[in-house]
Amino acid sequence: MDGFNSRLANRLATLRQDRGWSLDQLAQASGISRASLSRLEKGEVSPTAESLGQLCAAYALPMSRLLMQVEDSHEQLVAASRQQVWRDPTTGFERRQVSPPAPTLAGEVIAGYLPPEQTITYDSPSRPGLEHHLILQEGALHLTLSGKCHVLQAGDCLRYHLTGSSQFLSGAQGARYILVLI
Repeated sequence: MDGFNSRLANRLATLRQDRGWSLDQLAQASGISRASLSRLEKGEVSPTAESLGQLCAAYALPMSRLLMQVEDSHEQLVAASRQQVWRDPTTGFERRQVSPPAPTLAGEVIAGYLPPEQTITYDSPSRPGLEHHLILQEGALHLTLSGKCHVLQAGDCLRYHLTGSSQFLSGAQGARYILVLI
């Protein structure tokens, strides 16, 4: 396991312990089995985008903040070669933290790539009401927000407050996008 994934596993364990939750309590709050949670916290498996989303929702913590907590630095200028990239082992989804979150700044930018004809579903947002601006750079994306489907083509921008479930479904060419969180 690489350093980032090791730090992520440790942070997941610490979040649960800091709240005084048992694995059973977290399983109930997140909808992830106790056995899977144990394996995630031990670093035996890498989390998927969906499981990270479920955990962040249980902790009321935006995924970007969780990932920031396991990064090595919080510099003003982060060269592209040093931007943290996380990959979902199941779907191949790639999430690059373009502008690492900082405690004194509200906005952040994330670059995402969802391979062709892949789906990621989040039952609930990690932090309800967060403002999103999703700009599709390449491909096609069906983004369903609280049951309403939006079909995006390259160049389209969808601006929304995330309050409920969401589902990302990429087209035959995949979907490459920029997401601005405020």
